[in-house]
Amino acid sequence: MKLKLGIPKGSLEAATIDLFRRAGFNITVSTRSYFPAVDDPEIECMMIRAQEMARYVDDGILDAGLTGRDWVMENEAQVEVVADLIYAKQSFGKVRWVLAAPENSPFQSVKDLEGKIIATELVGATRRYLESHGVKAKVEFSWGATEVKPPVLADAIVEVTETGSSLRANKLRIIDTVLESNTQLIANRQSWSDPWKRRKLEDIRLLLEGAINALGKVGLMLNVHKRDLQAVLGVLPALKKPTISHLSDDEWLAVNTILDETTVRTIIPRLKEAGAQGIVEYPLNKIVM
Repeated sequence: MKLKLGIPKGSLEAATIDLFRRAGFNITVSTRSYFPAVDDPEIECMMIRAQEMARYVDDGILDAGLTGRDWVMENEAQVEVVADLIYAKQSFGKVRWVLAAPENSPFQSVKDLEGKIIATELVGATRRYLESHGVKAKVEFSWGATEVKPPVLADAIVEVTETGSSLRANKLRIIDTVLESNTQLIANRQSWSDPWKRRKLEDIRLLLEGAINALGKVGLMLNVHKRDLQAVLGVLPALKKPTISHLSDDEWLAVNTILDETTVRTIIPRLKEAGAQGIVEYPLNKIVM
């Protein structure tokens, strides 16, 4: 038996493949094929645009896939959300779909767009957003380059952003947030009810979440004399209590812990002052909680 898994093609592709690599799965993509190779004989991968992923999972063509919460909502797909995976194409965080208009426009709120034209790729969700605010406006599908359409081709846009830099570069001002989104691992509900496929998906979820938990963190190993142990522990901001084990010399101990990568440069000198020796920093692939 194989699990048919959709990998998002496009902006999320590189970040997704890197996340799977951190989780222990090597996915090899060929420019000539939409069926990447994966070093797990129980998984069969297919490259699908994130915008279409939820529909194919809902229809049962795929057992599961990774796509944005935004596209699950846009397609009103009836799927099982296996995991919320907080990563995006540029950063490991959420993205926002925002309503934006030219900086010099008179529009200050969504109410000001009554009867106006709004361009977006997220047509269904935008229409539902407008309805929730009692606003009637014309929503046009945008095939791309949405930021350049106001004010000639549209009065405003609904566009996805991580940092807002592209909007600012095109002299657009954010009026409101339409919705927040993050990547989700979703499953076909019939596949989720299958014991083998559900167990496989739960295993994948555990490893992917562990890979995300490890981002920005490193492992630290060091040796310390018993008399200096409390001083060293007082310096360490551990994820949990550090692991302490005896060395062959009973007077010495080995300490192993996890900490934020950003603190390493300041904490190592303090550890040396506290009596730590043989300090080794090492990268983490995943942290399985």
